[in-house]
Order: sequence, then C-alpha cells, then structure tokens
Amino acid sequence: MRLPANELAPSAARRFVRTALAECGSARPSGPASESPQAVITDQLADDAVLLVSELVTNAIMYAGTDVEVGCHLDSGPGPLAPSVAYAPGPSGVVVEVVDRNPSRAVRGGKDAWREGRGRGLQLVRALAESWGVIYRHSEKSVWFRLETAPAAPGPGGSTDTAAAGDTAEDARQRGPRTPGILPPSRPRPRRGRTAEWVDRSGPTFLAEAGELLAGQLDEDMVAAIAGQLLVPRLADWCGVWLTTESGAMRLSRVWHTDERCIGELRLALENDPPPARLPTTGIPWPWPHNADAAGEGGAALLFPLVASGSCHGAVLIGRKGVSQLTDGLVRLAEDVARRVAHALATARHYTKQATISRALQRRQLPESLAEIPGFDTAIVYEPRGEGQTVGGDFYDLFPMGDVEDRRWCFLLGDVMGHDVEAMSVTGLARHLVRLLAREGHGVESLLARLNLALAEEGAEAVAVGGEQAGPRFLSLLYGELEPDPVHGGARCTIASAGHPLPLLLSADGEVVPAADPQLLLGISDSAEFRANSFRLAPGETLLCVTDGVTERRRGNRQLDDADGLAEVLRGCVGMGAKAVAERVRQAAHDFDTSPIDDDLAVMVIEATPERMPGAGPGGEPESARPRPRAQAGPRALRPTT
Repeated sequence: MRLPANELAPSAARRFVRTALAECGSARPSGPASESPQAVITDQLADDAVLLVSELVTNAIMYAGTDVEVGCHLDSGPGPLAPSVAYAPGPSGVVVEVVDRNPSRAVRGGKDAWREGRGRGLQLVRALAESWGVIYRHSEKSVWFRLETAPAAPGPGGSTDTAAAGDTAEDARQRGPRTPGILPPSRPRPRRGRTAEWVDRSGPTFLAEAGELLAGQLDEDMVAAIAGQLLVPRLADWCGVWLTTESGAMRLSRVWHTDERCIGELRLALENDPPPARLPTTGIPWPWPHNADAAGEGGAALLFPLVASGSCHGAVLIGRKGVSQLTDGLVRLAEDVARRVAHALATARHYTKQATISRALQRRQLPESLAEIPGFDTAIVYEPRGEGQTVGGDFYDLFPMGDVEDRRWCFLLGDVMGHDVEAMSVTGLARHLVRLLAREGHGVESLLARLNLALAEEGAEAVAVGGEQAGPRFLSLLYGELEPDPVHGGARCTIASAGHPLPLLLSADGEVVPAADPQLLLGISDSAEFRANSFRLAPGETLLCVTDGVTERRRGNRQLDDADGLAEVLRGCVGMGAKAVAERVRQAAHDFDTSPIDDDLAVMVIEATPERMPGAGPGGEPESARPRPRAQAGPRALRPTT
C-alpha cells in the first residue's frame, strides 16, 4: 500500500497491517509446501506488528517527508523483503517493510544510528522484532522487521488448523470461523503462556531498551507517554499514568490502550477514580474499570507507585483482560519498568526545577520592558544558549536618563565572560550600576571608567577570597546616550564600545559604517581610559548593536562576521522597521549554520523614524523643521567627544 506523507498515514498503515495479517493467517508462507505449514497469527504478533509499523511510518513521514509504501507478507526464513533474496526453509514469520523515497536525507544520528538501533522508532523494533534491518537503495530507503509466527497445531488426519497449540474443540467452537480482514478474538489462556515465555526469554533485553528510551527525557509528560507505549501491548492491554502535582494531588497524564477506540472512555473512568497520593506498597490490586474493554470480559489490574529519591512522583496502573491475576514474572517486570519510569521522572523534574530557577534569575537580570523613545523605533531580540536551562551572560537595557524634560536616553548591550551563576552575578551588578551612574549625571566616558574600576576591584576580591580558580570576570559593554532633536528629528548619539562587537550605522541609501572605535574590555585594568564617539543619527537611519553570539556564529572555520558579513546582512535591511531588522539578523545567525546556537544571542536595533518628532510644536512645522535629506545633514564622519 502506498500512503501520502500526512498525519493520516500511520493510522492507515495500522489498518492495512491488521487486514494483511488476517489474510496471512489463512495463507501458507512462501517456500515448498511440505516445509511451509500454515502459520498462526496470534494477537500478540498482530499488536507488535501494528505498533512497529506505526512507529516506522511516523518516523518516515517526519524525517523523509515523502510518500511511503508499506508491505506485509509471510515467508519461511528470516531476511529482508527484497526480490533478490531467496529464503531458506525454516520457521515462518511475518515481514513488514516501510519504504520512503529520500535515501539521502540523513536521519538523526546518521546511518550508524539506524544500524545500532538508536534512530527514532527503532528502539522498539530492536526490542520486539525477531530480526530487522535497513536497506539503502539508489532511489529509496527501506526499513524492515520480521516477527516469528507460531506453528499451527495438527488437526484431525494430520491436517493443520489456525488454532494455537493446546486449543480444545470447545475453544475452536467459541472462536468461530475466520472472517477475512478481521483478526480472531483473543484467547486468554494461550496469551498468558506466550507472555510468560516472553518475560523469561526477553525480559532483561526489554528492560535495557526501556532504560535507553527513558534516559535523557527531560519532560515529565513525555516520560509518561513513553511509559504507556512500553507497557502496552507488551505487558498489558491498557495502562494509565498519573503524575503528582505540587499540591500533592494526582494528575492523569497519559492513557494508552491496544484498542484506540477505548481510550476516551477509559480516561473518563480513570479520572473519576484517581489513586491516593501516597501508596503503602507496590503491585496493589485495583478494581477493573467497567469500560476498560469493549467486550466486557473483565480482567486483572495492578497499581504501581512511581517512587524515586524518597519521593512519590506518580503511579502507573496496568490492566490485562481475560485473566484473574497477572503472573509473578510479569508483575516483577512491570515493577522494574515502574522503577525506571520513576527515576526518569525524578530527573525530568529536577531539570525543570533548575530551568525554572535559571529563568527566574534571568528575568531579574534583564529589564521587564524597554522604554519607548518618541520619534524612534526600537527592538530587542534575546536568546539564551542551551534552550534557557543556564543563566546567560548577555544583558541589555534602554531607559531615560532623568525626567521627561531631560529628553536623554541611555542604551546598553553587554556580555559577561561565562554562562554560570558567577556570570549572572556580574550581569546584575553591571546593569544596575550603569543605571545608577547614568542618573547621577556621569557621561559615557566617566561611566565606563567607574564601571571598569568597580569590576577590577570585584575581580581582585574574588581572587583573594576564592583563589585563582575564582578568577576575575571580564565584561564587554556597548553603552550610548541619545539626545533627540525635537525640531529636525533624529538625535545626537554618543557611544563607546569596551571590548564589544562594534555597532553598525545603516544610512537611508544603504551605506553601512562602524559607529564606534574598538577599546579594551572592562575589568582588565583599573587604570584603563575610554573614549566615546559622537555622531548624528538622522531620520531614516538605523543603529545595530549585537553581542558576539551573532558575530562569532561559526560554520567550520568561518564566522558570520568574516569579511564584514554582518554589515552585508544589515545592508539588505534598507527600508525595514527596527523589529524586522532585528529578526533578519537573528535569522541570519541561525541560517549561517545548521547546528544549535551555542552562545547567548542578543540584537538591539534603534531606528530614527522619518516622521516629525511629537511635541515639537503645535500645528504644522515650518520647512526648516522637517527632516533634511542626508546630503544636508552635515558631515557623517564619527567624531570623538571632547
């Protein structure tokens, strides 16, 4: 069957495999008739095949993005589903193959990850299939797996029937004739024997695979989802996973069932009857929900607490229909799985707690909002490294220097060496000290000199107390002041760069020039002197400030700013607003290399809008008060302040 690349493909693949298995159950495997008896397609084999084909089709749709083909057939010897392969007579099996049309599209982890079973979906394949593999062809890639069938029991006169070994005549009458396209109803007694055999033979391998699947999961609901798919259908017909909340209550996170039509009603039943927050023991018998199975057979259900590191993180309830109790081996295996799920939940919650603390600390080091400068369009883009789980070293601010009548504004963009809590402490010190010094009337040069002295003294004290491993903290800072011109628009800008990537000035006609001179990092020498540059930011011109997370974005041996790469990006932003420019620069940093951003990234854009400054005077403005063309705006050379 060929399936289109959409979200309905996995469901169609599951239906196709169930129908194909029903037909395979009444057919003979390929091979000599004398050596290929009819095979029994058990419920367990069908459940495994449906689960695995769903995982593989989902993976193909997500990563290959092409139409896929699903094939299913019986064979008499292990091997891939390929016309060139001749099967030797042997135990029969069901072979399922999923083919996509993009062999060159690398899956996560590469081809070795497929062979070693670490690609998405292949952990389950390796755990459940008798054999499996990946075939790369010129125009397609196929993933196949083989599940071994059970031999048919001899009937009267030496013939074979599709009944499982050990069935009585009464079992056969209750089972009824096989209907094409429909699997026979489940038979509890043979399934229990099959499951017990599997627990003894494959239980340790299954636990190892479960641990590998759960390792590294940092979202508790994802852990619960994986737990459900591990337990169903291998150990249970259905399961529910509860997670404890901060208040100690139980929240039903995931419900899974071999029959997807029963999930909704089962969820309602479990939500109305949650387990207690603290359970005295494990493997507690639990009342069978009335709508846990469509046939109303009933069965056995057990509840396992999820305890790790002395805390209860939730509970998992499993149920198996048609039995009065679960076997000891299955219960022990379920307990082992529950312990691994509990440890994975503890790890995920610890990560979430640390990430929450980091985000809270990060918010305290950054302004809650940026001030709005009349006559200017401003934008800021900030992305901490590592998905925000660590406290970043980049910081920014934009604030008025004094009261409204003062009409002066300060802006800064800085970067502290490092990404730990020590870096965060320097970030907080620097940003708040800049605000204090600016509002006390210190100019750009005086402010940088005093901040440099404070950082040098703080570094010396850190080394004296903590030794050389404490080390001083160096800071790169871009700091400037804007004094808007209410008559002609734009502003006088005074700016200095202390060890920071230089700001770039974009004119209305697309010219890009540096807006400051390079100088020493803050915190290196307590006697360092700093000089500022002054220029007019005319209406229609844009000032771009970035941290080294942008300029030093690396692809191999190249950086984004090599050969004035950032200036080239900015040159293509003529006519854009501040927010569009900031987003263009951010996207350029992401597009420069496919690997994740490995440093904090901050972009600040200040654009003098061409409209008349508000408050410049009632009514219309005289011709002399309107923004002048660039040719009349005076010299553009950057001038050091005196």
